[in-house]
Amino acid sequence: MTPEEFRRHGKQAIDWIADYLAGIESYPVMSQVKPGDIRHALPSEPPEHGEPFENVLSDLGRILLPGVTHWQHPGFFAYFPSNASGPAVLGDLLSSGLGVQGMLWVTSPACTELETVVVDWLAGLLGLPEHFRTDAAGGGVIQDSASSACLVALLAALHRAGADGIDRDYTLYVSSQTHSSLERAARIAGLGTAGVRVVDVDQDTLAMDPGHLRALMDQDRAAGAVPAMVCATVGTTSTTAVDPVAAIGEVCAERGVWLHVDAAYAGVAAICPEFRWLNDGVSEYADSYATNPHKWLLTNFDCTVLWTADRAPLLAALSTLPEYLRNAATTAGAVIDYRDWQVPLGRRFRALKLWSVIRWYGAEGLRAHIRKGVTLAAELAGWVAADPGFELHEPHPFGLVCLRPLWPGLAEEEADRATTRLMELLNASGSMYLTHTRIAGRVVLRMAIGGVATERRHVEQAWEHIRWEHAALSRTLPRTLPQTLPQTLPHE
Repeated sequence: MTPEEFRRHGKQAIDWIADYLAGIESYPVMSQVKPGDIRHALPSEPPEHGEPFENVLSDLGRILLPGVTHWQHPGFFAYFPSNASGPAVLGDLLSSGLGVQGMLWVTSPACTELETVVVDWLAGLLGLPEHFRTDAAGGGVIQDSASSACLVALLAALHRAGADGIDRDYTLYVSSQTHSSLERAARIAGLGTAGVRVVDVDQDTLAMDPGHLRALMDQDRAAGAVPAMVCATVGTTSTTAVDPVAAIGEVCAERGVWLHVDAAYAGVAAICPEFRWLNDGVSEYADSYATNPHKWLLTNFDCTVLWTADRAPLLAALSTLPEYLRNAATTAGAVIDYRDWQVPLGRRFRALKLWSVIRWYGAEGLRAHIRKGVTLAAELAGWVAADPGFELHEPHPFGLVCLRPLWPGLAEEEADRATTRLMELLNASGSMYLTHTRIAGRVVLRMAIGGVATERRHVEQAWEHIRWEHAALSRTLPRTLPQTLPQTLPHE
């Protein structure tokens, strides 16, 4: 493809995306295809000769688009937002066009140095401590996801705890509300599920219990194990519960245990001064901290920022220097080589899209986006609380509202089946998409608000639809209920 051909087809592709976003409400939120439909509509063999790019765009709309679940749809409330704003998409396009492989400073100095500036900008916008800055003892790095950030933090924690050979029993502490990626990180790091301890949570707030954490650590030490890391969550996946970071941090500090704070969803809300309480205990106790601009901060996937208070354990755990990567700048120790801050060697120029977003919206625009989602969620919560046919889960400080439809006269298991059936009917309508979780053993619906295109009218329409379907289903129960509940629940 020549530069002129690229120019012509690039404009077609941009027009396609712009038209898609402009008309996104015309699509059903969830894909309506059946398993195998897309695969069977595609040729079983690749073309022998090249085809015009117009054919690609044609098949994108004709074959692939029906199999897309529209995450940018204003009726998408299923998972936390996965915002894809215009400046982020364009920043990603520029990154792809440059084709940079930024594993070392020398392989593209701008890739590294823009990243150091952008992660420092973001730390300042969120009110994070000065020692997280890249010109201090710690520093920040853009990872692909919070799952990778958790793994990197665990590897650094294990190294600091002396676990280079994993020749002793090392333990990781989570709660029942912690993201499942922490258990996966334990498996990858060699601890296995046997090395994961599940700390009790407060039954009302679902926040980790520091007293039980202390007791578990003491039991493990007495048994000869070495506590390596605790993960405190700020905004859990199921309900956006917030663990008491300061109290957990005190336990970790007493015992010299690494504290990682997973603020994947809610952390970016601290860009608003009224949410700075999210950082309580971070400055004093957190060894590492991660949040996802690719969820609620208008930056398309993938873009997670991980900060560490002291980069030395992280670099010691992950650094290698084969001969083919040696260069004068690295040898002199004058630069950051971000390949030493992550599991893969290679890395994309992700900083371009985050840079584009921050410059386009400014701090004021980013705050306005967060506040809009919080305001809409609070309004929805008020409607739920005022309706005798529903139960609202408290608290709901961010953009997620958890609600349980009430089914008078039904036993608990039948009521859970009814809630599941209600969700299936709502999702099949094409106008909205919800997910569910369990709170105190009961199935509840999750409605996450914060999409770029979501306005008050979309939330209001969704609520009216929920109420209508609930009333309609109530009149037919129990004969229309499924006989069994899903065996697993979605987990982001």
